[in-house]
Order: sequence, then C-alpha cells, then structure tokens
Amino acid sequence: MGVLPLPLYLVLASVVFAAAYLGKLPADMIGGFAIIMVMGIFLGDLGSKIPVLKIIGGPAILAIFVPSFLVGMNLLHPAAIESITGIMKKSNFLYLYISCLVAGSILGMNRKILVQGFMRMFAPLVVGTMAAIAAGISVGLLFGYTPYKTFFFIVMPIMGGGIGEGILPLSLSYAEILNKGQEEFIALMIPAAMLGNIVAIVSAALLKRLGEKKTELNGNGMLVKTDDDQEVLKEQKSDKPVDFSLMGAGLLIACCLFIFGGLASKFVPIPGPVLMIFTAALIKVFKLMPAKMEQGAFHMYKFISGSLTYPLMVGLGVLFVPWNQIVAAITPAYIAICLSTVLAMISSGFFVGKLMNMYPVESAIVTACHSGLGGTGDVAILSASNRMELMPFAQIATRIGGASMIVVASLLMKMVTS
Repeated sequence: MGVLPLPLYLVLASVVFAAAYLGKLPADMIGGFAIIMVMGIFLGDLGSKIPVLKIIGGPAILAIFVPSFLVGMNLLHPAAIESITGIMKKSNFLYLYISCLVAGSILGMNRKILVQGFMRMFAPLVVGTMAAIAAGISVGLLFGYTPYKTFFFIVMPIMGGGIGEGILPLSLSYAEILNKGQEEFIALMIPAAMLGNIVAIVSAALLKRLGEKKTELNGNGMLVKTDDDQEVLKEQKSDKPVDFSLMGAGLLIACCLFIFGGLASKFVPIPGPVLMIFTAALIKVFKLMPAKMEQGAFHMYKFISGSLTYPLMVGLGVLFVPWNQIVAAITPAYIAICLSTVLAMISSGFFVGKLMNMYPVESAIVTACHSGLGGTGDVAILSASNRMELMPFAQIATRIGGASMIVVASLLMKMVTS
C-alpha cells in the first residue's frame, strides 16, 4: 500500500483506527499526522490503480472527496475529525506545506526560468479570465440564468481564490452592499467554487496525459521555453546527495519566509503569502542564498511533496470541502456553467502560452489554478498533473488573480445596485 508492505500498513492502520474508536487518538500533530497519512496513503494508492479514474487525477480526487463524503454521511469517527482539526487548523499544516513548496521550488529553480516565467504568466492569466467570464455568462444565458446571477454568484466564486481568501471576503462585501446576511451568500457561492475546482483537477490530469503523448507541448514542469531547455531540464532532474542537516535548514528558511511575508504585510497592502513568493524570488534572482541552503530547501520540498501531498488532501477534504453543499448544487445547468467557465480559462491559457513561447501544458495548468480553491486547489491541481514545481506560479495565479476578482466584483456590485 503505497511504499508500505501491505501487512505492515494493515497493522499501522488498525492501531490508528482502534485508538480513534477508543478515544485514545491524540488531538495534536501526532494523532493528526497518523490519521491523515493512513487515509492518504490508502486513497492515493487506490486512485492510482482504478482504471479510467487514474487518468483523470484519481489519487487527488479520492483523497479529497472520499473524506468529504465520510464526514457528510457521519461515517468518520469524531475522534479522528478532532485529530485532523488539530493538525490542519491549530497547527496550520496547509501553510507549512505551501511554504516548503514555495521556498524549495523557487530556490531550486533555474534563475532564467524563474524570471521569464513571472514576466510572461500574466498574459495567459488575463486572457483566460476574460474568456472564462464571457463563456460562463453565455452558457448561463442558454440555461435562463441572468448575467447578474451568473457573474456574481457562479463565475466570481470560481475565480475568487478559494474559500478563506475569496468567498469569505466576497460574501462579506456582498452582504454589506445588499444589506443581507453573509451566510446566505456563502452557501450560495461555495458550490460553484467546489465544482470549478473539480473541473480544474480533472483538466490538469488530462493535460498531463496530453503532454505525455505530444512531447512538444510538454515542459516537464518548466513553464518557459529557453534556448537550452535540455540543459535546464537536466539541471532540474539531477540528483544531488541528500543532506538531512541541510533539509533542516531548508525547513527553517521556509518557515522564516512565511513569517516575513506576514510581517511585511503589516506595512505593505499585499497579502503575506504573495510577499513570501516575491521575497523568495528576489533571493533567488540576486543570489542572496548560499547554494547549499538552496539545495536543503529543495530537498525539503521534494520530501514534503512526495510524502505528504495526499495526507494533506485528506485533511482538506474533511474540513474544507462540504459534501452536502456539493451534492445540492449538482444540476445540469449549474454544472454546464462551471464547466464552461473553467474550460474557457484553461483553453485560453494553453493557446496564449503557446503564442508567448511558453509550454502550453504548463501554461494551461498554471492558468487552471486561477479557478482552484486557494492553496487547497493549487495542491490538488498540481498533484493531479504531477507539476508541484509550478507552485510559485500557481500561488501567484491564485492569490493575485483571486484578490483582483474580489475587488472587481465588489466594485461592480456596488455600481449595479447604486
């Protein structure tokens, strides 16, 4: 089961679930890691073996939505949920994961790719956003939805940057403008964000398959084409000996970059995670970090992404993906609007990226992250496409793209209702 021999996995899983059933599972990092790793290893392994499902991102889909279903049907023991809450909310495992991925992928990236990627990624993002809005509203009209309802309550939640960073501030803004309760808008918008994220996950997995069949479209994790692609790719894939003390330094660097982003956001009106990304990029561009420290951060990123991705998704599915709200939103019209919105965005990212000398598969995947559930969606989308090295670009697409949509939607709502 995963990397574990099946008999050993069964013994470990039995211990964890017995502890949960008897109320002896610690509601902290130890209990939290135990339960999400047992479930994540199983669901990730199962998703990679089921025919058809494995082609469309089965491991990510099962790791997120099976736990969500178990919670929605009251099939997961309360002690297990309490332990997962401890690791995910109290210990903030999601942001530790993202910090390690951002720090390690940026510091381990080729400088040329990093600079050109940040410079070029905004074009497919902007074009994709406009195409998504046009497609969503057009399909909505076909099903009898008004442009007002489609734009503000379906399209904007999909591109808002997630629940915490997108839907919550957007719903608060709508509530103030329309003089209604915030909870009414939250319930109205969450299903769109969820369905949009599902479409993006499946699309990312299919893009991965496309890249495997048509290698000229595939950057193998590199966003921008260069004159020395093979040398850059060889550099990225080269195996350097793992030094565990350097990995410890990489963990500290990742944590400090996250803390610095939060600290700097008190003085600069930019979200902390975005500042963290730009800080790491500047450190890389100006060669401010010793090469050994970069290596340590990169190996920490490889360990985290290789071992804890599906366990993390289990935690996200339990706490941040409400099963009942997803089921309630499943109507043909609603699905069609969400589907057309996300596919228009991804298709635009693919073709615009191709025009701008970017690898179309990677460009489309980064653009897809604009329709993801914040950091949760980025992890799922990049995992389904096996492109975790794109996390810095995905975070920019999600954070800056999402924040921009919240501002635009709030201003337009005010104009429409004034």
